[in-house]
Amino acid sequence: MHDAPADHSADHSAGHSAGRSADNSAADRGPEATPAPTTMTMAQALNRALADSLAADRAVLVFGEDVGTLGGVFRITDGLAARFGEQRCFDTPLAESGIVGTAVGMAMNGLRPVVEMQFDAFAYPAFEQIVDHVAKMGNRTRGAVRLPLVIRIPYAGGIGGVEHHSDSSEAYYAHTPGLTVVTPSTPQDAYGLLRAAIAHPDPVVFLEPKKLYWSTGEVDVAAPLPRIGSARIARQGTDATLIAYGPTVPVALAAAEAADEEGRSLAVVDVRTLTPFDDETVCAAVRATGRAVVVAEAPGFASVAAEIAARVSERCFHHLEAPVRRVTGFDTPFAPPKLERFYLPGVDRVLDAVDDLQWEDA
Repeated sequence: MHDAPADHSADHSAGHSAGRSADNSAADRGPEATPAPTTMTMAQALNRALADSLAADRAVLVFGEDVGTLGGVFRITDGLAARFGEQRCFDTPLAESGIVGTAVGMAMNGLRPVVEMQFDAFAYPAFEQIVDHVAKMGNRTRGAVRLPLVIRIPYAGGIGGVEHHSDSSEAYYAHTPGLTVVTPSTPQDAYGLLRAAIAHPDPVVFLEPKKLYWSTGEVDVAAPLPRIGSARIARQGTDATLIAYGPTVPVALAAAEAADEEGRSLAVVDVRTLTPFDDETVCAAVRATGRAVVVAEAPGFASVAAEIAARVSERCFHHLEAPVRRVTGFDTPFAPPKLERFYLPGVDRVLDAVDDLQWEDA
């Protein structure tokens, strides 16, 4: 059985070409675009992105378990079925493999499906579909068949969930050629990156940090869409660079704030897209400071954090004053709710790693 809904509420033709790319024009953004930024939660920003994409392109469909009448466990699809009808936003059986397989067929025939996996570990029954068909179809057909579909997956911890509800499974997808893997950390990026992902000509695994669903920030729906494959500098700094993505970006920013009170200036880079990886932005930030710490929730062994550390070490070796450090989850199954705070990377663990970066004044 899948889970009862959470209590939280988030306040063109079907034959369009599968190769349609993102367009930052007002027309592409849908009729609801407004010029003034609005404060939203991340959940509301994702809901708005889905609504604007549905309004802008009739090829876009939204479906998954409980996404229709209920509006999703996290209410990300709240109101979409009522507004766009059950042909555009609808519920499916509890069969993740069938959900993704159906999306593959739809995308092959000119639609732009956006499917929800409900929770991170619930996506595992669909893993064969994702890695064998979603990821490989373009290569298998030498580009003749492309799959413009988005697989939305709420992921990572921070909500006191038990097993199957708090996995950080990004390494599985990032390791698979043919998949673009995106994870936002702010409401603005949640809106912009989801709109860009839906307009992308190839499949995107869109990882949503569930503990950030109720974080708030200004969202400008008229702003240019961020480019998939581009990191952003979340904070400038001169002494060391913290590299984070998704749920650990706020942790890195809080650690940088605390370090500032201790006299150390830390830059923070939000990776945003795990693959393709933005080596240029990340490495430029590391070369400027000479020191780096990668912060991620997933277990450290064979992780995205390990790959980032390796890439930085290879490309920035002659600029580094110390080895690249990692602050990650532990190499164990996810902790039970009462121990979750000890498992997840926190400010103190990040600052301990920063202190270990071979400072001359140590």
